[in-house]
Amino acid sequence: MTTQNDTVNTAMQTDSIVLGMGCFWGAEKRMSEVAGVVDVESGYAGGDFKKVGYYDVLGHEKALQAGKASERNHAEVIKVTFNPSLVNLQTILIKFWENHNPTQGDRQGNDVGTNYRSAIYYHNEDQKAVAIQTRDTYQQALTQAGYPKITTEIAELRNYNSAEEYHQDYLKKNPNGYCGLGGTGVPYPGSESAKEPTHPILKASDLNSERQLIVFEAEECEFCKLFKREVLASWQSEVPIVTTLNPNPPEGWKLQKTLFATPTIVLFENGQETSRFTGYNGDKPRFWKWLGFQLLTPEQQRIAFEQGTEYAFTGSHLDEKRPGTFVDPITGAPLFRSDTKFESGTGWPSFFNPVEGAITEHEDRSHGMLRIEVRSASSGIHLGHVFNDGPPPTYKRYCINGNVLKFVADEDREQ
Repeated sequence: MTTQNDTVNTAMQTDSIVLGMGCFWGAEKRMSEVAGVVDVESGYAGGDFKKVGYYDVLGHEKALQAGKASERNHAEVIKVTFNPSLVNLQTILIKFWENHNPTQGDRQGNDVGTNYRSAIYYHNEDQKAVAIQTRDTYQQALTQAGYPKITTEIAELRNYNSAEEYHQDYLKKNPNGYCGLGGTGVPYPGSESAKEPTHPILKASDLNSERQLIVFEAEECEFCKLFKREVLASWQSEVPIVTTLNPNPPEGWKLQKTLFATPTIVLFENGQETSRFTGYNGDKPRFWKWLGFQLLTPEQQRIAFEQGTEYAFTGSHLDEKRPGTFVDPITGAPLFRSDTKFESGTGWPSFFNPVEGAITEHEDRSHGMLRIEVRSASSGIHLGHVFNDGPPPTYKRYCINGNVLKFVADEDREQ
């Protein structure tokens, strides 16, 4: 591994430059994929202190934000060591510009603070010149795309510190880490990215203007593929959902803040972002709970997520007798058919049999009683309880809160 400010003259000549792209985990992964790059090391640089570690940087940032300190903080950076005979500095910096958003000031995505600033720390005048030249060229492309002025700090390298070992190759050691979105989506003029076909922005006219889910993905993102397999492949929710590889919202629609990881699932209402779910690692209940808090009323949320119970004879669907299916109000998955519903006289919709595989049963010892709780298998929400006093052929009574059921009539499905 090369040391800062050195060009190593060995069998393979190398050079290095230090770059700040926000959180160094994703930056390290992105830049290590560039052909000709020999090594990428996470570290800290550009601050007033000679020696720092991760918690020093975080602590000093808190002090700065509280007005209790004035010294310049270090930025999270990566030191990129490369073989100049295989890749030149301009190519390295083109990848740098394309793989983060350099217009955000002291932040990158959801990470806010001077320690997440965009930066190029050079160690000679030649590197400085290339940094300025590529910045000015990329600014033209960003301006044309509607982005503001680049805020990247370009300065001589000082006070570089290697990050702790557990930060090195972090995403290789921790595969559940988020996949980076890859910046603004604006290619550097004349680069290979500029020659590749761009992913089109979704057309607002093709979407549901009142309520629409959009999944923002990246091409090489295993968690995007996992989300497709585990959630999208069986999507039945009433909320329409689409996927896109373009990190920008449909024209005329607005994100609350820049996307920083994939997959990010954003809920838009009337063209405005109302909520987002960032990152997916196989935790389906967490995703459905997030969506449930966007779709359900406070009373429904109390029942679904706090094991609440509606008052007898006050819930929905008590007198519903049409042929059809009662479904999960979040996922849309079938729960009970109407031909298994019966009059129990209890004040809650009652069924003698659920749709196969639709529910799960759990021991419930709350309120000094031993009961069997019933939950939706698709979303995990609380539905009610099951008792052994129902009619034949099962002799079961699934006593369900009507407010967490959605009814879909057969005649509506056929239309």
